[in-house]
Amino acid sequence: MLGSAAAATWVFSSGPDRLRAATPAAPYPFTLGVASGDPSPSGVVLWTRVASRPLEPGGGMPAAPVALWWEVAEDEAFSAIVRSGNTVASPQWGHTVHVEVEGLRPERWYWYRFKAAGHISPTGRTRTLPPAGATPERLRFAFASCQHYEDGLFTAYEHLAREELDLVVHLGDYIYEGAGRDGSVRRHLGGELTTLDEYRIRYALYRLDPALQAAHASAPWIVTWDDHEVANNYAGDIPARPATPEAFRKRRAAAYQAYYESMPLRRSAVPRGPDMLLYRRLAYGRLASFHVLDTRQYRTDQPQGDGRKPPSDVLLDPAGTLLGEKQREWLFDGLERSPASWNVLAQQVMMARVDRAPGEAVELSMDQWSGYEYERRRLLRHLRDRSVRNPVVLTGDIHSNWANELAVEAGPAPAENVAVEFVGTSISSGGDGLAVPKWAESAQAENPFVKFVNQERGYVRCEVTPEHWTTDYRTVPYVSRPGAPIQTRATFAVESGRPLLRRVEPPRG
Repeated sequence: MLGSAAAATWVFSSGPDRLRAATPAAPYPFTLGVASGDPSPSGVVLWTRVASRPLEPGGGMPAAPVALWWEVAEDEAFSAIVRSGNTVASPQWGHTVHVEVEGLRPERWYWYRFKAAGHISPTGRTRTLPPAGATPERLRFAFASCQHYEDGLFTAYEHLAREELDLVVHLGDYIYEGAGRDGSVRRHLGGELTTLDEYRIRYALYRLDPALQAAHASAPWIVTWDDHEVANNYAGDIPARPATPEAFRKRRAAAYQAYYESMPLRRSAVPRGPDMLLYRRLAYGRLASFHVLDTRQYRTDQPQGDGRKPPSDVLLDPAGTLLGEKQREWLFDGLERSPASWNVLAQQVMMARVDRAPGEAVELSMDQWSGYEYERRRLLRHLRDRSVRNPVVLTGDIHSNWANELAVEAGPAPAENVAVEFVGTSISSGGDGLAVPKWAESAQAENPFVKFVNQERGYVRCEVTPEHWTTDYRTVPYVSRPGAPIQTRATFAVESGRPLLRRVEPPRG
């Protein structure tokens, strides 16, 4: 039952005010805010969803297309509108829109908004990329992941929205698929997600958060997923918990559609059933190339089952893969051809081969790159043998901050580094964290390439110039109540041509 929203007649007329309602009481449709993403030198994707009651099936909207008007301006007051047009939010896609704006000038800020039924959306700010042949003086961006709604508040996003960033990169676990739990900071609605309507409502619940809306409205986002957008630790067509292949592919199709609907992605990412092309490349001029990876959809099953296990020869099976052959060849070719000063691998799971057992015993995570050791070494060798310029790996997933140096052969003996890895903690997953977890000393003693470990919540801020990369681990002390302040827990610097981590003391503010 759609209630009053269904009673309002949404009409299609000409011009920017063509979205109006026959009844003056048409409910506000922009409850989930606005977003932009996947920028280019000449354009960007603008996103919104019209949903008057977003936590109901159908979002409180009529089961019919809804017309919208969009505007892009050079100023926040919209006195200099440079692009505008109309679009339609279809119920087939959850009344979301993905407007691919073109004809903008490179490397500049724009403001955008939508209009519908006499209502105006919140204003978003976005930025185009530099021209392909330009080398900008600086790039400022942040990356984040893992925002379990029940575990805590999204306070970190309040601070991120004020950082004056050129880009935000999200590395997955945007939602969590589990059933609602009593006794948490906040509560999911309903049971474990399996259907399209259930996934849609879960995204709506997260998108209602004001801090998340502010972060989306502050800058364009580049997004990729991990596992919880579908189901914990799934691998390709294989779920971590038993299900028939047919049932799981049906669930994956629902999850993939809801993800596309909820993110500012281009038409190239429109899912086809349980398949969706998400890996892609975005160039920040010749300063940085972002190689955005998908380590879930094409991976083979965890070779020794899930969890932490002692390594065996099966980890060196060439058939084991996180990327799949097609994505791997795309990545290798792109890295080889890249003219960028810095090559950024925006991906999900830790690449460093971290031993989490004390003493002579060895335990590795089977869900991370260490569970696919043949492909891990193959990638790192490619970086070394092809002299890829300044590879930097960005990682999420594990609800803790790490700074790692990457060599082909990981172990207790010093080795030649080929890349660095910055692992970002969660926005909220895991609840209130620790500045120095109990296992930090052991983890660094067993793994000399690990230069920093922290288990607070937050995000990672990066500043990139042609000669230097600087990373700030921005953390909040708690997420169980509002008002947490932000601080820089650690700062690391990398010089171009030297894949070594130098800790900066004191950390930058």
